[in-house]
Amino acid sequence: MHLKQTAVHLALLSIVTVGAGTTQAATPTAYVTSETAGVGVIDLDQMTLTRTISLGDDGPRGLSLNADGTRLYVANKKAAYVTYEPGENSGPPGPPGKQAEEDNANSPPAEIAIIDLKSLKLVRSVKSGHETEGVEFSPDGKLLLVTNEGDDTVSVYRVGTGAPVRTVKLDKGSRPRGIKASPDGKQYVVTLENTNRFLVLNAGDLKTVKTVDTKQGPYGVAFDPSGKHLLVAAARDRTLQVFDGKTYEHVSDVPVGQRCWHFSFTPDGSKLLLACGRSNAVYVLDATNYQTIKQIGDIPLAWGVVTYPRSTGSIESR
Repeated sequence: MHLKQTAVHLALLSIVTVGAGTTQAATPTAYVTSETAGVGVIDLDQMTLTRTISLGDDGPRGLSLNADGTRLYVANKKAAYVTYEPGENSGPPGPPGKQAEEDNANSPPAEIAIIDLKSLKLVRSVKSGHETEGVEFSPDGKLLLVTNEGDDTVSVYRVGTGAPVRTVKLDKGSRPRGIKASPDGKQYVVTLENTNRFLVLNAGDLKTVKTVDTKQGPYGVAFDPSGKHLLVAAARDRTLQVFDGKTYEHVSDVPVGQRCWHFSFTPDGSKLLLACGRSNAVYVLDATNYQTIKQIGDIPLAWGVVTYPRSTGSIESR
């Protein structure tokens, strides 16, 4: 996430009480962060934007729901984050080069904040790499893996204590962004935005077992609910790419909107919701053939999507 901060500072998360429970269960709902408008609420039965929750001018991006769907946690520029970047300037990264490398080396590292969601107090913070981006838990829930696009690494920590386990160095200038565990828990897929490929890492030793070429600017990544397909949002190419979920062979490409980063399946698995920031919309795709069937507009700079009930996606509720 690209967040401008001049000092290490933590405030409270933005929390929205969304009144889920039995009412929410009767109406499946998606929540979409808009970097300028707040959070869009989508009725998944009607596939319409029902309202927008204003959060001021804080620029929300990351979001998550609690287990029963009653609270929505939103990370924005004046709130606490699972990852945050004390020295990062606002805006997307430019192409790799000597100046960019020097800037990353000289800027303060990002940090991982561990927050007690009952008391909403900071438990501890842990230094990470530069420009933290994707976050994923190991299938057994014991490890936290974080991609650091500024120094081309993946950091691994113990869940709870935040103790560092190891750092995996990737190709210089590759800018790792998304990370997702495979359904069988044996591998991790990491998208590399600037070298237009993704890596398949062995979950045991985190060594690369496969490198797969993609279209330009791969970011959001997730397996479908069945594990049959791996989906990658190639944002700079306005394409959603479909790969075999086991062999990682390329299956098909689907044209979508501009700067589509994150996505989620609907709870019933029948559709895919793709947040396309520069199109100011959520694209709704048929999950059987990944063809666009609708666009839900009026969501400026759409960024992330979560649903209730919980469903598979590149950002998931925990």
